[in-house]
Amino acid sequence: MSGRSRRPWARAAPPPGSRWSSDPSRRRRQPWPPRGRRLSSSLSVRTLAAQVFLLQALIMLVLVAVAASALVVQGRYDAERNARDRSLAAAESFAHAPGTALALRSPDPTARLQAAAEQARKGSGVDFVTVLNAHGVRLTDPDPALIGTKAQGVGRAAEGETFTETFHGRPTDAVRAVVPVMDASRRVVGMITAGIEYANVGDVLNQQLPTLLGAAAGALVLATSGAALISRRLLRQTHGLGPAEMTQMYEHHDAVLHAVREGVLIVGGDGRILLANDEASRLLDLPDDADQRHVRELGLGPALTRLLEAGEAVSDEIIPAGDRLLAVNIRPTAPYGGGQGLVATFRDTTDLRALTGQAELARGRLSFLYEAGMRIGTTLDVRRTAEELTEVAVPRLADIVTVEILDSVLRGEEPSSAVHEMRRTALRASQPGHPLQPVGDVIRFVMADTPMVAALRRGRAVLVPDLAAARDWRAQDPEGARRALEHGIHSLITVPLRARGVVLGMVNFWRGADAPPFDEEDVAVTEELVARAAVAIDNARRYSREHAMAMTLQRNLLPLGLPDQDALEIASRYLPAQSGVGGDWFDVIPLPGFRVALVVGDIVGHGLQAAVTMGRLRTAVLNFSSLDLAPDELLGHLDEMVTRLDSQTATADDDREPLTGATCLYAIYDPVGGRCTFSRAGHLAPAVADPQGRVTFPDLPLSPPLGVGGHPFEAGELDLPEGSRLVLFTDGLVEDRGRDIDEGLETLSVTIARADPAPEETCRALVETMLPEHPVDDVALLVARTRRLDPSCAASWEVPFDVTAVPRVRNEVSRKLAEWHLEESAFTTELILSELLTNAIRYGAPPICVRLLLGRTLVCEVSDGSNTSPRLRHAATTDEGGRGLFLVSQFADIWGTRYAARGKVIWAEQKLDRTAAPDASAMFDVLDL
Repeated sequence: MSGRSRRPWARAAPPPGSRWSSDPSRRRRQPWPPRGRRLSSSLSVRTLAAQVFLLQALIMLVLVAVAASALVVQGRYDAERNARDRSLAAAESFAHAPGTALALRSPDPTARLQAAAEQARKGSGVDFVTVLNAHGVRLTDPDPALIGTKAQGVGRAAEGETFTETFHGRPTDAVRAVVPVMDASRRVVGMITAGIEYANVGDVLNQQLPTLLGAAAGALVLATSGAALISRRLLRQTHGLGPAEMTQMYEHHDAVLHAVREGVLIVGGDGRILLANDEASRLLDLPDDADQRHVRELGLGPALTRLLEAGEAVSDEIIPAGDRLLAVNIRPTAPYGGGQGLVATFRDTTDLRALTGQAELARGRLSFLYEAGMRIGTTLDVRRTAEELTEVAVPRLADIVTVEILDSVLRGEEPSSAVHEMRRTALRASQPGHPLQPVGDVIRFVMADTPMVAALRRGRAVLVPDLAAARDWRAQDPEGARRALEHGIHSLITVPLRARGVVLGMVNFWRGADAPPFDEEDVAVTEELVARAAVAIDNARRYSREHAMAMTLQRNLLPLGLPDQDALEIASRYLPAQSGVGGDWFDVIPLPGFRVALVVGDIVGHGLQAAVTMGRLRTAVLNFSSLDLAPDELLGHLDEMVTRLDSQTATADDDREPLTGATCLYAIYDPVGGRCTFSRAGHLAPAVADPQGRVTFPDLPLSPPLGVGGHPFEAGELDLPEGSRLVLFTDGLVEDRGRDIDEGLETLSVTIARADPAPEETCRALVETMLPEHPVDDVALLVARTRRLDPSCAASWEVPFDVTAVPRVRNEVSRKLAEWHLEESAFTTELILSELLTNAIRYGAPPICVRLLLGRTLVCEVSDGSNTSPRLRHAATTDEGGRGLFLVSQFADIWGTRYAARGKVIWAEQKLDRTAAPDASAMFDVLDL
């Protein structure tokens, strides 16, 4: 311990039993203890001094022995390391020398390399330099007898690895290095081994060993002498202090200097340094003569000097000291009754503050990427997603961000392989007036080594910290590059926009004059940001493609136009949901007898599957309607079909959604009597507005949705005056998240009542009033205004169940056709009527009725009370009958049968543009007579 560290304690805290007063200004002798006690104390001190001397001598002996052993071991280690380094240098120099690889591939490498190897061995001071071929066979060696033998343990070098090792084996133990020799194609053509024999490694150490042992003996003598001197000095200075007093004194010292891991500084009440341990001297860079100097004289910095002079308690206050940040703790104290002072401890927190700064930076970047994940991809639109990427990155990451995307991706198609031509889709800059090309321009990458092309080729980001030095970038567009540099743009990161391993586009991040250049950490952030955006853009592209496919499918499945007919004036609307297409649909189907069927349905779910399901149901309804079934019967057949399809879907191993839950409303309007027949399967009732505008929702029978099964379907009838409006709709029109269905129906009723009676105007008013700009559910709407067939265009006759009545009815029909100025159609109509009446009387049952309807066509209907279906057949030449319905099918444009509640109706329809009666000879040809 130095005297500098010992003097303050001698003044400040004399141990008990000292002969000196605790007050330094009143140093006077105290009475000595009695002679017996003094003698006893003297003996104890002498014994302690002897023990201390012996202990010190023993410790010195052990330390000298350990130090000598360590020097020997270190010498051995240094010798081996020196041998490794020399061997490696010699082997690498020879292996990489010009001509070594060429000589190894010559016909006689030994002749060409033996002399050179010996010269290299002598020049480098190693014991051997040996050349091996690629298989480890010696081509040269200082011992010619070993040439041609195979070296051991060189397999790693044969695989291209350079290594050093302590080798034990034949021909001798050695410290050696093995270096592969490679040709221009990086193929191993040979190996060079160089080394020093293990016996020669320790020669230097053996030469130095006497010196080391002599130095150790001298150190032991000096230490022993020093211990003897210290013991004598201890006897003089302790003045009879016993072991307990000495232990107590040194415990106080150790408690301050060694029990803490921080710098410790003790300052007296006058501001002078009393004690500074080694850690405090290092942290504060104190001079060697810091003891007893005032804190203002030590250059500790204004902040720390102010704290030490104030003498107030401080806890973990961070103070800069040179290039360090110290955590300072100060506690005032009055040491052992002396003047006021303080103890200050210091802890170096520089690395902790640096780590904290890095953690804050990492946390900020993670927060940025999290925010980007929340803000990018909020819509399934490619262009909007690209714009969101630029909004997130500017100005937090870059001053200007541009996004270029392939045209095929913008169209929702699969990315094309022509990635060197893209369209600028989004651009955002922190300041106006940038010189970059605007959105919509085609960006071409024509230079082979530009950063953009390099990024596309490598598939990862490319950093250009200084654009002024990027000659390839400037060469692609010299004028544009000049404007960009003049604008202050100086740094670039270009990142390929990739998803699923396919390039979708390119994102460029630019920084201007006031921002620092990009670095590698910025590259990592931009790559992560672009990767997240690429997934969102690819999802938007795939959604756009599927949405377009679904929309195309649905447009083709829905009616392309309303059919021509005279019974109803019709207008329609279909509005897809915001999230895509759905399963709502409608249809208008002309039926025989100038009747019209109106259909509205709703399929559960949205998307492509719902559109396909809608198409299947619409096709089924069209097919069933061709049978001219009643509404309740048609829905019954439709329900059976849905149940059957659902059972097939349940047993099939696919992910198709079931059809159960679909709703449908089917109505048939007859303009002759103005009667409309309805049947509905889980669907909302239609709204009916009379000619005066009063709106009602008729109480029609309600059956379960399609596919539920187990319940019969019922039909309801309404008599509609001419000019009535019939409004059929799906639930998306009247129900949404902010409005229940009752409120929606009330609004619907008020809107219909106020709207113009024209169906087109009614549709427009309902859409504008009832629906938001982007409805959450798709909507099908059908508005029909009724018309009546003029009574003068309809005629009917009751026919007795007697064949003799046929001529009379035929004549009356001819007179009616004459009234309608249809004499050209009289013969054909009479022929058709005769055959139908004859069949009804022969095979049917009373009552029999004939009805003629005149509209766009001429319809002849014959009804009877039998449910037996007529059957068309081709009679043979010898048959006497069976040609009636065949004649009807030949001379009518279309004919068919429909069933009523009682009996059936056989009808035949003729166009009105016929100008002549059928030729008799042609008729015989048809009949095969």
